[in-house]
Amino acid sequence: MSEVAEETELSSEEKILLSVNSLSKTFPGQVALDKAHFQLRAGEIHALVGQNGSGKSTLIKLLSGYIKADHGGNVHLFGAPVDLWHRDQRCEKIRVVHQDLGLVPTLNAVENLGLGRGFKTGLFGRIRWRIENAEAQKALAEFGVTPDVRLPVGTLSAAEQTAIAIVRALTALEGEGILILDEPTAALNKGEIEALFYAVRRASSKGVGVIFVSHILDEVLNLAERVTVLRDGKVVVAGELVETLDNEKLVREIVGAELKQIKSKKPLDFTIPTHQRLEVENLVGLNLRGVSFKVSTGEILGIAGVIGSGRDELAGTVFGASPRFSGKVLVDKNKVFSSPYESLKAGMAYVPADRKGLGLLPRHRTYEHITLPNLGPLQYLGFLNQKNEIEDVQNWMDQVDLDPPDAYRRMEKFSGGNQQKAVLARWLRTDPKVLLLSDPTQGVDVGAKSRVHELIEKAASNAVAVLLASSDIEELVRLCDRVLVMRGGIVAAQLVQSQLTKERLLGEVTGTENRRRGMRVDEKNIHQVVYR
Repeated sequence: MSEVAEETELSSEEKILLSVNSLSKTFPGQVALDKAHFQLRAGEIHALVGQNGSGKSTLIKLLSGYIKADHGGNVHLFGAPVDLWHRDQRCEKIRVVHQDLGLVPTLNAVENLGLGRGFKTGLFGRIRWRIENAEAQKALAEFGVTPDVRLPVGTLSAAEQTAIAIVRALTALEGEGILILDEPTAALNKGEIEALFYAVRRASSKGVGVIFVSHILDEVLNLAERVTVLRDGKVVVAGELVETLDNEKLVREIVGAELKQIKSKKPLDFTIPTHQRLEVENLVGLNLRGVSFKVSTGEILGIAGVIGSGRDELAGTVFGASPRFSGKVLVDKNKVFSSPYESLKAGMAYVPADRKGLGLLPRHRTYEHITLPNLGPLQYLGFLNQKNEIEDVQNWMDQVDLDPPDAYRRMEKFSGGNQQKAVLARWLRTDPKVLLLSDPTQGVDVGAKSRVHELIEKAASNAVAVLLASSDIEELVRLCDRVLVMRGGIVAAQLVQSQLTKERLLGEVTGTENRRRGMRVDEKNIHQVVYR
C-alpha cells in the first residue's frame, strides 16, 4: 500500500466516532435488540428511526450505560474498543438529551448548566455569578432563545428548556463527542424547531456527532445526513444517505408495509339533517373567549390552531378537566355540568395530550388500566370477577393491536404507541357517545399512528361524535369532516369538504389566508365569525 493511500485510510478511520457491531439485549420473554450495527462519523447528523418498541430506546440506554448489553457485541469509541457498562473517561463524551430533559425546575438556567461541571469561582471559592450569567445568556442566544437565566427553568417555555438541556450537554462535550437527541422537538412549535435545527447543525459543524431520534419523518429528511432504521430490534436500513430516501420509502422500511393514506370513512353529507350529539355554546375557559360549535353523530370535527390559540385547552374544558368559567355543554340536548364525573355519566370520554401526566396510570397492570372507568359489568354481588375482567381485556387488546398482548404487564413497560392504544381502549370500552381527543398521535410512531386513526374512524362509524384537536395538519385533513380553526381563543374559520386541503388549512392556522379576504369578529357575540 502506498504511503499516500495509507495516510488517506487513517484519516478516514479517524472520522469514525462510534462503531457498534452485533450488539444485542434480551429482556425476559423479549429480544429488544438483535445484533444491531451502527456507525457515527464526526460532524455527522445521523437519524435513528423506527416504531415504538423497535429497539431505539434500548440502543440509547446501552450507549449511555444505563443497561448492560448481552455478551458477544463490541463497541469502538474514538477508534478504540470500549465497555459501555464499565464506563471509562471516554464514555463521558456521550451525552443524551432525553424527551423529559432532566432539568431541575426549581433551579435557574445557570444552576442547571452548572450541574455536573461546576462553576467558575473567584477569591475564597465564591462563584462568579456575573460571568456565569453572561456566558449562559450567550450560549442560549446561539439557539435563538433569550430567557432570563436567573428565573427557575420551570417557568420557561418548552423551547427554552430544550435549549438549556442541549447547551448543558454540549458544554460537557467541549466540541468533541457524541450528542444523542431523543425526540427533542416533541413540545416545540415550528419556529422553535427551526432554531433548534440551526443549533444542531452548528454543533455538528464543530465536529460533534449527532444521533437524532424522531418519529416525525419530515424532520428526519430535513435535518439528517444519514438514516438508520430499526424494526423489531433489527437494523433494516444501516446508515443510508438521506438523498436516496423519501417519506414513502422510509415509512415502508419502518413498518415493513405500506400504510393506508386514504379515508376509509364515508364523508358526511351535510345536506341531510343529522342528530346533534354534542352542542357547545359560548364556552369560556383559561384561553377560550366564547366558543360555540355542534358535532353530529358519526362526525369527526377537527380543531386546528397554533399553540396558545385555545386548541389545546378546548377538549379538556368541554370535558370538565380544565376550568370552565361560563357557557353550556349539552350531550343529546341534556346539560352537562363542568366535572369529569358528570361528563362520564353523560357519555363523554377524554384522551388528553399529556399521556404520561394525565392519561396514563404507569404502575397499573394492563387489565386494571383498561377496565378502571367501567367496572360495573364485571361485578357480581359487589365482588369483581377477575376471570371475566381478563377475558374482557383480552378482547380489547386484540381490537387495538396491543403489543405485547399481556394483561398483566405494567403500563410503564409498554412503548409510547402501545400506551396510547391502551388509553384509547380504556375509553372506547365505556361505549361513549362523545369522544374528545387532544393530539392523540403525538409522540407515537407511524405504525401506531395508523392504527389510532383506524380506531378513531371506527368509533365515528359507530355513531360516536368525535372532537379531534390536533397540531398535525395532515391528520386533520385525512380524518375530519369539518375543521374549525382557532385563533386568540375564538373560532376564526371553518373548512368543510372541498375547502379542507393541507394548503388551505395551513394558511388559516398561520393567518396567511386572511391576507386574501377580510375578517372581523362580532364584538356583541364573540364566538361568531363574520367574513366580508
